[in-house]
Amino acid sequence: MTYDRLFHCVETHSGEPMRVITGGLPDVPGSTVYEQAQWLERHADGIRKLMLREPRGYPPLCCNLIVPAKHPDAAAGFIVMEQTEYPMMSGGNTIAVATVLLETGILTMEEPVTRFTLETPGGLVEVQAQCEGGRVTNVTFQNIPAFSVYSDVTIEVPELGQVIVDVAWGGMFYVIADISQFASLRLSPEHGRAITRTAALILRAAQDQLPVEHPDYPGVGITIAQLSETAGDDWRTDGRNAVMVASGEIDFEDPSTWTGSIDRCACGTGTSAKMAALHAKGRLPLNTPFRYEGILGITYVGELVEETRVGDRTAVVPTISGQAWITGFTQYVLQHDDPFPEGFAVGDIWPPTVESHGSLRDRSSTYERLLGELHHPA
Repeated sequence: MTYDRLFHCVETHSGEPMRVITGGLPDVPGSTVYEQAQWLERHADGIRKLMLREPRGYPPLCCNLIVPAKHPDAAAGFIVMEQTEYPMMSGGNTIAVATVLLETGILTMEEPVTRFTLETPGGLVEVQAQCEGGRVTNVTFQNIPAFSVYSDVTIEVPELGQVIVDVAWGGMFYVIADISQFASLRLSPEHGRAITRTAALILRAAQDQLPVEHPDYPGVGITIAQLSETAGDDWRTDGRNAVMVASGEIDFEDPSTWTGSIDRCACGTGTSAKMAALHAKGRLPLNTPFRYEGILGITYVGELVEETRVGDRTAVVPTISGQAWITGFTQYVLQHDDPFPEGFAVGDIWPPTVESHGSLRDRSSTYERLLGELHHPA
């Protein structure tokens, strides 16, 4: 039996399902992992669609491509692929990738602690993995610098009215809103639909009303929303969050698009953005652990270890600690006569603005283009 493409993958979760592709991808052009991610987005985005959409994927899934590091100080590189973008950085995916690299033997594990550096599109991240009995029991990494852009600003949100938000960079630009503004909302799994609806509306309003820019990544805007809750007196954590990852473009005129997927982990870049926002308000000093809980109770521990600069902005350097678990080893293939070489999305679980696979009559040209991109990089 022959296949035109065969991908070797390790399935993991940290609450959030995170797939790691360890083999099957051809060489990707670029002198840095950032340039490689840009090339994939511009010239071979079909691989992202193939792996994240049905029948191989589903809305909450994200995926990582292991690539050889371009920087001499890094042991490996990886590119994060999500349903609508290629993020500069992802905390949960960093934890998953580090776990896979060590538990599969791609990198040599040293007990009790293995230290190495990974190259991400956003830059180098230093990793310290706690290891015992051939397992990775905890991963701590030093994230790229985070910074606040807007603090306690009011935006007008259709259906919700005036909402007070922060906007901060933690590896992606987050709009963050405290749920105390929404009397009936709770950050618990049974409120999932209400969370995604509320977060989607806030995200689109912030995109329209709050311009942002990163000096190193032109054109990157606010792409993700976080609903946050301050800890009560009896909590074991310092706060709780539900991060909504959009599955497509949000249209105020079309309520069916007011949705997305809730990040099932505690979200490392979201924790970094939240800590940067709190630090900018004087509410989180350096060298203070910040325990942040996701919607399933998964907790990451963050800490701001120093101040720095990003362009003309004051920034902070976060560390994030958490754990991931391997759930399976898989091989995904693409046969030459598969009618959906870039997967498909159906409106029962996907928003209607997700780019469709096209009609069956378009299959041949789409297939030939995808294979050309993968076998003959520009």
